[in-house]
Amino acid sequence: MAALAAPVAAARAAVRAALAPLPAGSLVLVACSGGADSLALACCTAFVAPRLGLRAGLVSVDHGLQPGSAARAAQVVTWAGTVGLDPALAVPVRVAGRTGGPEAAARQARYEGLAAAAGTHGAAAVLLGHTRDDQAETVLLALARGGGPRGLAGMPARREWYGRTFLRPFLDLSRAGTRAVCVEAGLRPWEDPHNTDPGYARARVRAAMPHLVAALGEPVVANLARTAALVAADLAALDEVADRVTAEVTDADGVVWTAPLAVHPPAVRRRVLRRYALQRGVPGAALARVHLEALDALVCRWHGQGPVGLPGGLRVSRIDGRLVADPPMLAPVGLAFPAEIE
Repeated sequence: MAALAAPVAAARAAVRAALAPLPAGSLVLVACSGGADSLALACCTAFVAPRLGLRAGLVSVDHGLQPGSAARAAQVVTWAGTVGLDPALAVPVRVAGRTGGPEAAARQARYEGLAAAAGTHGAAAVLLGHTRDDQAETVLLALARGGGPRGLAGMPARREWYGRTFLRPFLDLSRAGTRAVCVEAGLRPWEDPHNTDPGYARARVRAAMPHLVAALGEPVVANLARTAALVAADLAALDEVADRVTAEVTDADGVVWTAPLAVHPPAVRRRVLRRYALQRGVPGAALARVHLEALDALVCRWHGQGPVGLPGGLRVSRIDGRLVADPPMLAPVGLAFPAEIE
């Protein structure tokens, strides 16, 4: 028996580690555009999932942004059936008319479509094909945009969006490795022209990455990805502290008292205030540092100033030592779309 190629072995091991915690009999759906990363993920999942007692399917999202996109999604679905991925479905989504830039609009439409498909079919998780190279690009984008720790933490291996679990098994694997998996499997990936379109920020960063590697050495990609993991660990610790402080300064009606919040460090206060805003329906992607600083001023630098206006039409005032929202709308934090760059 021929030895298993190292890239294939690594990719299968990554998928196995991501899927192992799921209950036997669960369904997982692979988000697959037909590009090398997601095609390799789908191929490996088709092999690994049945051996873990899991069912595996595929979703190909058609953004409708390029000629032939529907036909391409249909081709991916047809291929999925040949490797035993079932269900396999193409999901059209509408990108036009959404707020934010084209990348953010497409991303939001994509995750909404994936979450809806997962809900319809009762999937335990949706698998995404982002690699270590994607993670490094995400960190660079966050740095270029002046992002805080949450941006520098990059993309998490697991996250809950729209009430569904999304997993990224390949964050420790290189893009070259996924291409090698496709070669070993005899697959011809689709090359998305948006990946080289300078009109997109991520495409510009991707084009610049070889120059960065040439200047700083091959380890720079892995080092950027490791930075994201280190920052993410620190964020998790701070979030745990913020959980406790939120409970201490919030009463049964969801009102935040400013005096007990003011004694905590700025990093903790900002997290408490961010949750306060998200719980009242402020869109997470629109909530910027300037908004949190204005809320923090109500807590720590109060001199009788008026209400703070937040995205979505929310106004927050300080009244009798409390933060009072108008309107007092409440929404689950988990429904807010993440502000990370993908």
